[in-house]
Amino acid sequence: MNTILKSHLIIKIFTLCLCLFVQSQTVTAQWWKDTEKAEKERSKGMLLLTNEVQIEATTAINHMYNFKFYEAEREFGYLKVKYPDHPLPDFLLGLMEWWKIVPNTENALYDEKCLGYMDKSIDKAMKIWDDSENPEAAFIMAAAFAFKGRLHSERKHWSKATFAAKSALKYLDKSRSFADFSPELMFGDGLYNYYFYYVKENYPLLRPVLWLFPKGDKPKGIKQLEKVSYNAFYTRTEARYFLLQIYGLENMNDKALDLSKYTHEAYPDNPFFHRFHARCAFVSGRVNEAKELSRSILSKIDEHYAGYEGVSGRYAAYILAYYAYNYDKDFKTAKEYYQKTLTFAKNTGTTNSGYYWSSMLALGKIASQEKDYDTAIEYFKQVIEDTDRKATQRDEAKKLLTEAKKARRKMK
Repeated sequence: MNTILKSHLIIKIFTLCLCLFVQSQTVTAQWWKDTEKAEKERSKGMLLLTNEVQIEATTAINHMYNFKFYEAEREFGYLKVKYPDHPLPDFLLGLMEWWKIVPNTENALYDEKCLGYMDKSIDKAMKIWDDSENPEAAFIMAAAFAFKGRLHSERKHWSKATFAAKSALKYLDKSRSFADFSPELMFGDGLYNYYFYYVKENYPLLRPVLWLFPKGDKPKGIKQLEKVSYNAFYTRTEARYFLLQIYGLENMNDKALDLSKYTHEAYPDNPFFHRFHARCAFVSGRVNEAKELSRSILSKIDEHYAGYEGVSGRYAAYILAYYAYNYDKDFKTAKEYYQKTLTFAKNTGTTNSGYYWSSMLALGKIASQEKDYDTAIEYFKQVIEDTDRKATQRDEAKKLLTEAKKARRKMK
């Protein structure tokens, strides 16, 4: 084959390949356009419902709930750059600041950033709402106002909390027009239905405010939150967070144990889920499980894991002290852990807790058993002074104080 024929053949082959490439690119481009069109139709133009955003957000949200905040912030920051005018990234950044508060809600260090991000989210959502009355914007405003109300109630800023709650309900109603948000909307309905009666029963000073709101339905609220915990995307883990506490309040111990185990396994470095699992195992009498979980908590505190601090330490130290004293009869170890419980409680300003009083009472008992009656008497006196009049520890301390004084007199 001569050179000219070879050249012609090469040109033909190249031209054919080029045509095939262009054709394939045209088909690919058309496929991509069709896919984008189908996605827009499916999500109805709502960013929250697009598969792309949900995939991008999933990794970041999982990092957040597992207390990997650096990684989560990096991913949320990417979303913020990609969607600068959308309220979702700011809301998620605000939610991350809230979860930094969760392990110890007395910690106000992250309040300003949390409220700042929620306000930015509300401002961006309000602009979208004013332009188009997009139910997605209403949904995000409802969520952001709800979290603001949640934080203000923790700080006992009742006027701000009430205003935020009313605003959350207002925009929750406006977002109901979009049925595809129903699993997420049910989260707000479930919380409202349960906590309306919880506030009424436990905060008598707030009862006059409740006339501003429609009545709730506690059993319905629990069922709604359970549905959200299985079916929602953005609010699923938040629903589980509240359900854990509700199950505890309602003495639904089996459900609490199952859910706490599941959430801890899903997010093993989340201190709230970790300590709740330990507490549920303790309440359910699962001795080895409770011990292992409690030791792990104390180990993570020593290793400075994010969010592992005194509140979780108080739970863990008390559980280990209780078992050492009541099961193992290892009074030396029990004393060490009860002392740790007191230290954690003092460091976190929770010396009015049952764990603190019970630990002090137990240390008094150990001192009596060691015939150190002076120390025992001081512990019992402290319990009597510190506890509420109706506390069971107070009555027991009075009895033990009398016995310790008699034993001390006999030694003299």
